[in-house]
Amino acid sequence: MYRCEIRGFPAPVVTLHPGEYYSTGEDLVLSTVLGSCVAVVLFDPEHEIGGLNHFMLPGSVDSARPLLSESARYGMYAMELLINDMMKKGVHKGDLRAKVFGGASLLEYSGGSAGRIPESNIRFTFSYLEGEGIPVLARDVGGSLPRKIFVYPRTGKVLLKRIPRTRLTAVRKEEAGFLREIRTLESGPVVLFGEQGPET
Repeated sequence: MYRCEIRGFPAPVVTLHPGEYYSTGEDLVLSTVLGSCVAVVLFDPEHEIGGLNHFMLPGSVDSARPLLSESARYGMYAMELLINDMMKKGVHKGDLRAKVFGGASLLEYSGGSAGRIPESNIRFTFSYLEGEGIPVLARDVGGSLPRKIFVYPRTGKVLLKRIPRTRLTAVRKEEAGFLREIRTLESGPVVLFGEQGPET
């Protein structure tokens, strides 16, 4: 994650990478590039607080376990982290609205359940939001091209542009490296996020 000034934007831009999340009530722009990953924009229009996460997997792709890891690389935990962070800033969960992006089919998988990563991300995201009672106001998911989004967190406004095929290699390389990192870490401890917080 890094913060910089970009010509044409009225506020500093905070760029998120896979496994990161950010929420704020400041005049900032949040940005991320999405391939197979999914990003969820959450915002409270009344309190003018919003946030963004970026996750690679809904949970353990090769396991029937409900999740979880101690990192926002996983969807369930990424959602919990973002929602809790926004609630600490005064947001009520019932006031949240969502927009969902990503889940393109980019990576060349070796087969098996890993090949369902984009579809699993999309399915998990909408199932989670429905279960939490958070309405989805906009979506742009699936397809075969990566996306870049710019989010105005205080209003929930999102600017989206498709990344041309000439830049597919760079996006694939980043996501493939991130997926390898996840697989390396999956043999570590499992953290369950219960009502009282993380449990090992």
